[in-house]
Amino acid sequence: QVQLVESGGGSVQDGGSLRLSCVASGRTDRRYAMGWFRQSPGKEREFVAAIGWSGASTRIGDVAKGRFPVSRDTGKNTIFLHMSNLKPEDTAMYYCAGAFGGSPSEAVFEYNHWGPGVQVTVSS
Repeated sequence: QVQLVESGGGSVQDGGSLRLSCVASGRTDRRYAMGWFRQSPGKEREFVAAIGWSGASTRIGDVAKGRFPVSRDTGKNTIFLHMSNLKPEDTAMYYCAGAFGGSPSEAVFEYNHWGPGVQVTVSS
């Protein structure tokens, strides 16, 4: 099994920045792709960004293009979401997700493991 724990959420003003982190522990000796999703009340879970096992390949969702690059520290089984120019509509619970395999995916159903989530609140 794999456990995922996110950190770095918080409250910022319009135009601010945050960096989210997610650490994977447990059976991380296999190829393991990881990603970020977000969900706000009354809405479906939405793809933000994902990164492959080696860190060489990424997928960026429409909500993140040009603002939220994703990176990975393979030695520490950790991924990061570098959020800048945050807007009130980015307010949501952000979830880290993981799946065995090398390639990043945008699909919720591809992921087997989920963290508890961190809240990001952007005020105008």
